[in-house]
Amino acid sequence: MNIKTVEKLYIYKEPNGHQHNGYELTLQDDTKLSVPLDLGNRHYQAIQEWIEEGGVVIDNPPSE
Repeated sequence: MNIKTVEKLYIYKEPNGHQHNGYELTLQDDTKLSVPLDLGNRHYQAIQEWIEEGGVVIDNPPSE
Protein backbone atom coordinates (compact mmCIF):
# COMPACT_ATOMS: atom_id res chain seq x y z
CA MET A 1 0.00 0.00 0.00
CA ASN A 2 1.43 3.38 -1.00
CA ILE A 3 0.84 5.51 2.09
CA LYS A 4 1.46 9.23 1.82
CA THR A 5 0.26 10.43 5.27
CA VAL A 6 -1.61 9.19 8.31
CA GLU A 7 -3.39 11.51 10.73
CA LYS A 8 -5.14 10.63 13.98
CA LEU A 9 -8.88 11.30 14.10
CA TYR A 10 -10.72 12.31 17.25
CA ILE A 11 -14.32 12.22 18.43
CA TYR A 12 -15.81 14.15 21.34
CA LYS A 13 -17.20 11.94 24.10
CA GLU A 14 -18.58 13.04 27.45
CA PRO A 15 -17.21 13.19 30.10
CA ASN A 16 -13.61 12.71 28.94
CA GLY A 17 -13.52 15.12 26.00
CA HIS A 18 -11.83 14.20 22.73
CA GLN A 19 -10.70 10.62 22.24
CA HIS A 20 -8.62 9.10 19.44
CA ASN A 21 -11.01 6.92 17.44
CA GLY A 22 -9.24 6.20 14.14
CA TYR A 23 -7.02 7.50 11.37
CA GLU A 24 -7.33 9.44 8.14
CA LEU A 25 -5.16 7.58 5.65
CA THR A 26 -3.99 9.42 2.53
CA LEU A 27 -2.53 7.32 -0.26
CA GLN A 28 0.03 8.52 -2.82
CA ASP A 29 -2.76 9.15 -5.35
CA ASP A 30 -4.44 11.45 -2.74
CA THR A 31 -7.25 8.99 -2.02
CA LYS A 32 -8.40 9.52 1.57
CA LEU A 33 -9.76 6.74 3.79
CA SER A 34 -11.14 6.80 7.33
CA VAL A 35 -9.67 3.83 9.19
CA PRO A 36 -11.12 2.56 12.49
CA LEU A 37 -9.03 1.28 15.40
CA ASP A 38 -9.70 -2.33 14.46
CA LEU A 39 -6.96 -4.95 14.46
CA GLY A 40 -8.87 -6.92 11.82
CA ASN A 41 -9.01 -3.99 9.37
CA ARG A 42 -6.47 -4.37 6.54
CA HIS A 43 -5.88 -0.62 6.32
CA TYR A 44 -5.26 -0.45 10.07
CA GLN A 45 -2.72 -3.27 9.69
CA ALA A 46 -1.02 -1.41 6.81
CA ILE A 47 -0.76 1.72 8.98
CA GLN A 48 0.85 -0.29 11.79
CA GLU A 49 3.41 -1.75 9.34
CA TRP A 50 4.07 1.75 7.93
CA ILE A 51 4.71 3.04 11.47
CA GLU A 52 7.08 0.11 12.18
CA GLU A 53 9.01 1.06 9.02
CA GLY A 54 9.48 4.62 10.27
CA GLY A 55 6.28 6.37 9.16
CA VAL A 56 5.22 9.24 11.42
CA VAL A 57 1.56 9.79 12.32
CA ILE A 58 0.30 13.38 12.36
CA ASP A 59 -1.33 14.10 15.71
CA ASN A 60 -3.31 17.33 15.95
CA PRO A 61 -5.71 16.77 18.84
CA PRO A 62 -8.56 19.27 19.06
CA SER A 63 -8.21 21.92 21.72
CA GLU A 64 -10.69 21.65 24.56
